Amino acid sequence: MYIQLGRKGHRYEVDLSQPIDCSSTFGNVKREPRAWHSAPVSISPVKVDEWVGAVKEGAPVNFFSVQLNPHGNGTHTECFGHISPEQHKVNDYFKDYHGFCTFIRISSREHEGDRVVFLEDLEKKKLNLAKFIAIQVDADPFPQDFSGANAAYFQADLLAYLAEKGVKHFITNLPSVDREEDEGALAAHHAFWKYPAATREEATITELAVFPKSLKEGEYFINLQVAPLHNDASPSRPLLYRLEKL
Repeated sequence: MYIQLGRKGHRYEVDLSQPIDCSSTFGNVKREPRAWHSAPVSISPVKVDEWVGAVKEGAPVNFFSVQLNPHGNGTHTECFGHISPEQHKVNDYFKDYHGFCTFIRISSREHEGDRVVFLEDLEKKKLNLAKFIAIQVDADPFPQDFSGANAAYFQADLLAYLAEKGVKHFITNLPSVDREEDEGALAAHHAFWKYPAATREEATITELAVFPKSLKEGEYFINLQVAPLHNDASPSRPLLYRLEKL
């Protein structure tokens, strides 16, 4: 199936049968990154007395329970509820399922013992920013447990800049936009959501995305699928589509 789109005076065609999946797979150890000392996803049959919800155990169907942590077990999308006392739910605020997305790669730089992505590194790209932006940082092995690794993170000024430019949805392969241990400051999260002074309630951050090595920098059409989980964050699946200019 093909669709045609318009943006800033240009027309594009998109082949919806050719998505580029940028997500991990919850429950598959070969496709499941982890962070924040989260246990691996657990998927096991329900047991009631002597009954076991597995066909191989004699049940008519497979009936399994799943235990996971959206923030620590794979690609997830979060709203400002992640840092608010009220724990607002991403399912209540995320409505931009489709849009144009800018994808770029940036290398982090060493800074005071950390690896940081700075605003000036983004500005060098001279981007035509879209509503969605996806940034792959470095080229870490995958899958990977980021727990205690002090992964690279973003300068808060970079997230503040994107917010001022009207970017609503930020996607990255990193486990967090902030430093793993920052004494609870979460400066980049606060900067992007402008929380609490002028909260951008519909803005989201997607972390632990998985970008294919073959993915080229540029503009794409995106379908960001977020599971309807009543939580501040939920497992998600960013699908990118190539734009063919007409």
